Amino acid sequence: MEKQFKSGFVTLVGRPNVGKSTLMNRMIGQKIAITSSKPQTTRNRIQTVYHDERGQIVFLDTPGIHKAKNKLGEYMVNTAENTFSEVDLVLWLVEADTFIGRGERHIADELKKSDAPVILVMNKIDTIKKEEILVCIDAYKDILDFAEIVPVSAKTGESVEHLISIMFDYLQEGPPYYEEDTVTDQPQRQIVAELVREKALRLLSDEIPHGIVVSVEQMKRRKGRQDLFDIDATIICERDSHKGIIIGKQGSMLKKIGTHARQDIEELLQAKVNLKLWVKVKKDWRDSDFYLKNFGYREME
Repeated sequence: MEKQFKSGFVTLVGRPNVGKSTLMNRMIGQKIAITSSKPQTTRNRIQTVYHDERGQIVFLDTPGIHKAKNKLGEYMVNTAENTFSEVDLVLWLVEADTFIGRGERHIADELKKSDAPVILVMNKIDTIKKEEILVCIDAYKDILDFAEIVPVSAKTGESVEHLISIMFDYLQEGPPYYEEDTVTDQPQRQIVAELVREKALRLLSDEIPHGIVVSVEQMKRRKGRQDLFDIDATIICERDSHKGIIIGKQGSMLKKIGTHARQDIEELLQAKVNLKLWVKVKKDWRDSDFYLKNFGYREME
């Protein structure tokens, strides 16, 4: 008997910094979404594709759901919550913890409006003792009518394959939505911009990264050199004082960001990269409809 091919759309939702992008990257086996220890790293909805002999899963990685403080924040929360009604299955990521805060309860209330089954994914089990996992599950089990509760570690990969198998149990027979070699719907320029932002997030002090965005002005193969890309990108910040910190003493910080970013970009493009970075100030861009649209954050519904 021929095995049925299953397919469907699965969204990853949760509070900021619970490991959604790390888990998605782990499942598809490639770095597409940027990660950092700072909240609100993911700003846009990112689609990636997992494909094997069982079928195809299209993942939607969404921004962390948080209390918005500006128009960018409102856009991010709307982007996340709007996906609940568009998917076949929801993965709600939480940290392995017994504390259930207001943010988690808000997400639970929003998910009650969704018809899609919800799998609670208890992430970061590598940070607690095995016997504590059941206590954490017991704390969460009654907050929502979960289809399944699956403890995993996105960082180490523990139980991630088990989670993928469970997802296929809940998906219906259907066609592939993308070609087998498709990994993401994100344009390369967008991924490159995000890789630069990731390095800035990791290297800069806490108060600056939330106020930066990266714009790629030029990205092209050098004439006569198929193995070399020339890329010009600008890091945009909100304050003149931030510009100086991003550049660093004699350009040291900007150089460090560029060096770290170039390594990942070369891996992505499978070619050498000549990366040039600039820094510009656009005051309060996160509250400007014009700049939000300009930087690729589509108008909120």
